[in-house]
Amino acid sequence: MLEPTKLTWILVIIGIIIYAFPLYMQILAVRNPHSQKVKDLLIGKGEDYHDRTHFLFCYGTGWADLIMQFPPLIIGSLGVLLGRAWGYLLWMAVAAIAIYISIVLWFVDREYVLPKCGTLAFYTYYWGIWVYWSVAVIVYCLLRFHGVVF
Repeated sequence: MLEPTKLTWILVIIGIIIYAFPLYMQILAVRNPHSQKVKDLLIGKGEDYHDRTHFLFCYGTGWADLIMQFPPLIIGSLGVLLGRAWGYLLWMAVAAIAIYISIVLWFVDREYVLPKCGTLAFYTYYWGIWVYWSVAVIVYCLLRFHGVVF
């Protein structure tokens, strides 16, 4: 049993905060991907998909997030708070997925999002925050598995 600590709670709360808006956004994106509200949220106010590939990428990542990222994140967070090893394993899986998609998005979004929001915003909220949280979660989980308590 890996009892949750204050740091566990901090990571769970940060995870909830940073993933709440993308969850909302992806639910909207799979329900009505061509709505202007979805395009405003995904691409930018008043923007449109650049081409069919861009649309399919946005739509596909919406489904992928809803199937592969959010359920393990929610279940893993509950498992971590219950002190279960499987919760920590799910957390590391979600973190690995987040790092993977962040690498892809760094190349894709850097061209469109970075010029609109600026370097600081891009490397903190628009892109970086998921990488930072994911690396922190992986390191935290590995240390907890090796008996380190914070």
